Amino acid sequence: MTGTIQQPDRRHLRTALTAGAIALGMAGLAYASVPLYRVFCQVTGFGGTTMKVDAASAPGADQLKALHGRTIKVRFDGNVRGGLPWQFAPAQGPVDVKIGEQNMAFYRASSSASGPTTGSATFNVTPAAAGQYFAKIQCFCFNEQTLAPGQTVDMPVVFYVDPAILDDPDAKDIDEITLSYSFYPVEQPTKAPGIYATGSSEIAAKTR
Repeated sequence: MTGTIQQPDRRHLRTALTAGAIALGMAGLAYASVPLYRVFCQVTGFGGTTMKVDAASAPGADQLKALHGRTIKVRFDGNVRGGLPWQFAPAQGPVDVKIGEQNMAFYRASSSASGPTTGSATFNVTPAAAGQYFAKIQCFCFNEQTLAPGQTVDMPVVFYVDPAILDDPDAKDIDEITLSYSFYPVEQPTKAPGIYATGSSEIAAKTR
């Protein structure tokens, strides 16, 4: 009688252990794939991910004039994941931006670590339908960022909302967009340690 009770228990235990191992494996794969996922999303707009463009793709003066100064509110959000010893948050509150016009916003990162630490940011916007129309020309999220012990930096992002959003039945009525970043630790940096795409003068030079 005892044997017939224990056998199902062993099967249940094996099933639970197998399910747990699969879940841990999927979590590890997702964590390891952050850079690949970021590259995929930034060129497709998948899941509300913002689009990466160059300055030449920005709307011209005539197109901007035709929009009659139409605006949309942009909110900013930031957080850290994976035990990265940083504080990271937007450096300004919500802003009303003209659709099609280039804008610059800043996020502030501070390290509480005793040594240099490197992070890589993932990003998206909500609502998801706005992702393919939120275009970033320059951004700290395009590269790994390394902070020295106790260092604080302001990291900029140059962006615009593509006027094509007004022609999309699923997105034309959106009046507010939230831009969100999550920084994850990078154990083995692929670039020389440094702060990339930071500072108004550097951004201005790269977007001319």
